[in-house]
Amino acid sequence: MRHQKAGRKLNRTASHRKAMFANMAASLIEHEQIITTLPKAKEIRPIVEKLVTLGKRGDLHARRQAISQIRDVAVVSKLFDAIASRYATRNGGYLRIMKAGYRHGDNAALAVIEFVDRDTSAKGAKDIARVAAEAEAAEAA
Repeated sequence: MRHQKAGRKLNRTASHRKAMFANMAASLIEHEQIITTLPKAKEIRPIVEKLVTLGKRGDLHARRQAISQIRDVAVVSKLFDAIASRYATRNGGYLRIMKAGYRHGDNAALAVIEFVDRDTSAKGAKDIARVAAEAEAAEAA
């Protein structure tokens, strides 16, 4: 019997799951919208919502707890500065999950998970900046 064993294993070891959720949380905070499978989206939602609540608290201990969970200081600073202030008056429900059809390769159910009042310019902004910097470096060389 599986009493007191909440959460999906997602066919991964515990360390792989923990690393995957840390990476997904960092990507979701950075881009404010990601596309993943439906079970992964349902599992990452409470993790990121708890991180936003830490960001709303805003003290040093909360910042250190967030860094220990997602391991990216730049993403944590965005969480504490931009995202926490955006949801200061909202009591939970920071994310939405929308079903997005099925993947062609394995017919897995896909979902879009995003922040409720997200910044639409945040998605892919880091990638665009990186490509622009590489183009400038190529022109200078």
